[in-house]
Amino acid sequence: MQIPKESKILEIVDFALREDLGDGDHTSLATVPEDGTGKARLLVKDDGILAGVELAKMIFNRVDPDLLVEVLIEDGSKVKAGDIAFHVSGSSRSILSSERLVLNFMQRMSGIATKTYELAHLIEDLPTQLLDTRKTTPCVRLMEKWAVLIGGGNNHRFALYDMIMIKDNHIDYAGGIKNAITRTNQYLSKNGKDLRVEIETRNLDEVKQVLAVGDVDRIMLDNFSPEEIVEALKIIDTAHYETEASGGINESTLRAYAETGVDFISSGALTHSYQSLDLSLKAEFDL
Repeated sequence: MQIPKESKILEIVDFALREDLGDGDHTSLATVPEDGTGKARLLVKDDGILAGVELAKMIFNRVDPDLLVEVLIEDGSKVKAGDIAFHVSGSSRSILSSERLVLNFMQRMSGIATKTYELAHLIEDLPTQLLDTRKTTPCVRLMEKWAVLIGGGNNHRFALYDMIMIKDNHIDYAGGIKNAITRTNQYLSKNGKDLRVEIETRNLDEVKQVLAVGDVDRIMLDNFSPEEIVEALKIIDTAHYETEASGGINESTLRAYAETGVDFISSGALTHSYQSLDLSLKAEFDL
């Protein structure tokens, strides 16, 4: 797994620190001696997949470059209640000022990684890839998609600018599938854009309309049943077009969809219907 570009991560971290610290962590400034040092452990309180350790290191370093982090369990590892993921030591004030942001990100990232792992594990013997979507928390999409990778899933497009996805509303506003595809390719040519093109279809008739026009890279089969996808794949040249299933697919139906032979299955649930992993940062002792 490739760690996202650090500069982009730090932009989010800096914004989050400004939100949380304001003009100072006054509780720590009031109660903890300026030269006080300490050590804390990251305690895991749930079973799942750990995610956000590398991010935690970045956060601690951003708050105080002199904080030392000793990692015991890496991102992507299975953890159980009672495990210690890492120790952090140094300025007590710095540890306290970092604590909530580290936990907020790690709990959510670990929840996403755990849900992703559970779903990806169901189809790991099949070639179908599990994808996330743009159904993410505003401003922290980068961390959430990073967590999907840690959990064994794959990323769909990151945002509106890195891929063309012609959805049902685009088709309706454009006046139909042919108009939407034609205008898309004209736009890409005119603006010198080299972007992959995906189009959503709602039924077999729309699949046929797309095939009649061509000029797309991937066909999304939205809210199709597995049986309907099998029928669609019979008429799609899968050597020429990628295929993606989407819409209401869950743990009980995921494998049936993957067994159709579709290339990708996208699931918004990976980033909007997970349960955060319970983690806690506990002070250990003074150095």
